[in-house]
Amino acid sequence: MTSELAGLFVVADPSMQRRERGTVLLGGSPLRMVRISEKGADLLDELLSGKPVPSGKGATSLVRRLLDGGLLQPVPNHAPFTTNDVTVVIPVRGELEPGLLDGIGVVAHIIVIDDDSPNPVAVPKHTSHGVSVLCLRRPTNGGPAAARNTGLQAVDTELVAFLDADCLPRPGWLEPLLEQFADSEVAIVAPRITSIEPLGVPDHPLLTRYERAHASLDLGTQRGRVRARTRVSYVPSAALVCRVDALTALGGFDEEMHVGEDVDLVWKLDEAGRTVRYEPSVTVGHRHRTTPWAWLRRRFDYGTSAGPLAKRHPGALAPIEASGWSLATWGLVATGHPFAAGAVVGATAGMLSGKLDGLSRPMPVAAQLAGRGHLSAGRTIAQGLMRPLWPITALAIAFVPWRRLKLALLAAVLAPPVIDWIRQRPNIAPLPYVGLRLADDLAYGAGVWVGSVRAGTLEPLLPEITSWPKPSRYSRWRSALS
Repeated sequence: MTSELAGLFVVADPSMQRRERGTVLLGGSPLRMVRISEKGADLLDELLSGKPVPSGKGATSLVRRLLDGGLLQPVPNHAPFTTNDVTVVIPVRGELEPGLLDGIGVVAHIIVIDDDSPNPVAVPKHTSHGVSVLCLRRPTNGGPAAARNTGLQAVDTELVAFLDADCLPRPGWLEPLLEQFADSEVAIVAPRITSIEPLGVPDHPLLTRYERAHASLDLGTQRGRVRARTRVSYVPSAALVCRVDALTALGGFDEEMHVGEDVDLVWKLDEAGRTVRYEPSVTVGHRHRTTPWAWLRRRFDYGTSAGPLAKRHPGALAPIEASGWSLATWGLVATGHPFAAGAVVGATAGMLSGKLDGLSRPMPVAAQLAGRGHLSAGRTIAQGLMRPLWPITALAIAFVPWRRLKLALLAAVLAPPVIDWIRQRPNIAPLPYVGLRLADDLAYGAGVWVGSVRAGTLEPLLPEITSWPKPSRYSRWRSALS
C-alpha cells in the first residue's frame, strides 16, 4: 500500500526531546533514542515550524518512523472520506441508549444488530436526520463480536463505525476522526470515551463521581498510535471507525471472545503492519454501571480477557516489564537502602553511556534515559503489584516478617491512586476515591486470575525482566510474525 504522508502536517509528541543539534531524539512510547542525519534534523525543523511533509521516499520514511515510534503526532488537514462513506453498526442485547440514533448525525446507513434480545429491539425506519435504520435480529445470542461481524457483512460503504448501544456521540463527532484516514496506513481511529451522567437521580452518587474522574474506558487526553505495551495500549470498541477492507482481511472480530475481542482486533491490525490511532479531541459518552455489584462485575469481566489475549499475543500482557537494574533499584528502595539504589542508578547510566558511542556528550543522555526508565519501571511495578498480582502482594504484606518491606508494599499499592487524586483533584474526597480505585483494581485483578486459569496460561501473571536494547518477549514474538 502506498503511504500518503506527503502533505500531512505533524507536531512533536509532548515526550520528545532533541539533543545533539537535533540529530538525537528522545521520547516516544516505550521510551527510545532515535538518531537521524543532519539532513533529517533540518527536515524535522521545517516540519515542526508548520510545513507539510514533502514528497519523496526519504522524507516519508523518516516521518513514518517517528510516527510509529510516538515521537511525532499527525495533524491531518483534509479528510479523504465524508460521513456519507460511513455505515454505523450498533450491536445490542436489550435497549438502545435514548438519543443514540439521532445523535449519530448524517451517515450513509445505520444497522442495528439485535443479538437475540429477550424482547425484540424496536427502531424507527429513519432518524430525525433522514438516515435509514435497518434492524437485523440474530437467531441466537453470539456476543458482541458475532453481532458486529453480522453487521460488518451488511456494510456496503468503505468505512464502518461501531457504536455500543449504551453510548452517545457528541455533535460533530465523526468528521475529525475521518481526517485521520488521510494516512492510508490507518485502519482504525478511536475517540475518547467519557462517562455519561445517569438518568435521573443516581443510585450511588459516589460511584458516579468516581466514574466521572476514572472511567474504565477513558484513555486520557494524549493522542497516539495504539500498540500493546505503549502509552495507549488498546482502544475499546465502544466507538471505533474502521476501514472495512482492513477488518474483512482479518476476518473481523474473534467470535470466540466475548470480552477483549476489541483489544485482540486492534493488536492483530497493528501486528499486520496497519496503524490504529487514538484521537481524544473527539469524545463519545458511555453509560456506566450504576450499582456497585454490576460495576465490580464489569471490571472483573474485563480482567478475564487477559488469558485469551495472552495466548493470542504472547508477552503483550506481562504484569511487570522492567530491567533487572530497575528491579534492583526499587528493591533497594523498598528495603531501606536509598543510597545503594542511587548507586545502581548511577551505574546503569554509566554503562548506558558506553553504548551511546558517537554522541559528543553521552552521559547526560544516558542519565536521562536511565532515570526516566527507572521511574517508568516503578510505575509499572506498582500497577502490577496491585492489579494482576494483588493476591501475592496481599500475602506478602500479611506474612513477610520485615516491617520495612510491608510498608514499602503498602506504599506501592497506595501510591498510584493517591497520585491520581492529587493530579486530577476530582469532585470526590481522597479516601473514597482511593477505596474505589483499589476495589476497581482488585476486581480487575481477580478477573485476570480467573481468565488465565480458564485459558490454561500463566502469561498474564509472569513478570518479564528486560535488558535494553534487547527486545522484549512481545517484540521478539512480533518479529517472528514477519
